[in-house]
Amino acid sequence: MSARLLSIPAVAAALDVDRRTVYRFIAAGELPVVDLRTGTERSRVRVPAAGLEKFIACRLVASPRARR
Repeated sequence: MSARLLSIPAVAAALDVDRRTVYRFIAAGELPVVDLRTGTERSRVRVPAAGLEKFIACRLVASPRARR
């Protein structure tokens, strides 16, 4: 299994949004995460690349010209 995991800043850059927006997508359940927490330290979440691709694919819309 070779699941590529992306950091929150990497996801934000890929979507051209702020990190806070990425966290909102996560909180809304729209982006899956893997929590890499070890012990009692704060969580370190990563987004699977496949999850980001699915997120983007679900939001594709046809251009106005193609809708006619």
